[in-house]
Amino acid sequence: MPEEITYPIRINRYLALRGLSTRRGADELIALGLVKLNGKKAKLGDRVESTDVVEIVRDKQHKAKEYSYLVYYKPRGIITHSPQGEERSIGDVSGFPGLFPLGRLDKASEGLIILTDDGRVTERLLHPRFAHEKEYLVTVREKIPSNAKMILENGVLNEGDMLTAKRIRILGSHNLSIVLTEGKRHQIRRMLDAVHLTVEKLVRTRVMGVHLGALKPGQSRVLKGTARASFLKSINLRENM
Repeated sequence: MPEEITYPIRINRYLALRGLSTRRGADELIALGLVKLNGKKAKLGDRVESTDVVEIVRDKQHKAKEYSYLVYYKPRGIITHSPQGEERSIGDVSGFPGLFPLGRLDKASEGLIILTDDGRVTERLLHPRFAHEKEYLVTVREKIPSNAKMILENGVLNEGDMLTAKRIRILGSHNLSIVLTEGKRHQIRRMLDAVHLTVEKLVRTRVMGVHLGALKPGQSRVLKGTARASFLKSINLRENM
């Protein structure tokens, strides 16, 4: 769920929590005189009360930014960002160097990652308090034991972390679907190691209501229309503000 607004609140944080801007972007809008508080130009540091009316006023010179959102299939062997040595990152191979990935997929994993230039999305999609679902299709080397589902849904302790899955579906003797609402480092590999299973292939197939669909490694599609609107609504953001 989106974070509740507690009044009084600084106007830049108010605009960020309403999904209208990032905090830095709000400061820029205020400095340009494009934000009104109760009909008057807002000032940096203004505080908003629950009865106040806050507006963003656009003109031809300061039109709302058109953000991009892409569903990208990260291939195995590609890192999310910050490559070292001969490594290649998503930015190197995706064909969209102006967009950044939301979250991470480790080098040995593959599948869905959202690319965007909208800085508003980052916290709302990635912060643990929002508990957004991410689904993974996993192939393991060994036969899956009958008690694996119960153990993984109850949680395993690994390196001081309690690792849990929201939902497990056993799809075959070597295949399972795992739904997480958290994203600790190498979480699925660590969880499966606790039940003596070795990951052969790990594909992220869904983030909230956004699905990988028929994409192949290295392919992408633009989120548009109802899919775009649904994605933004699910993280309580407004279009092009």
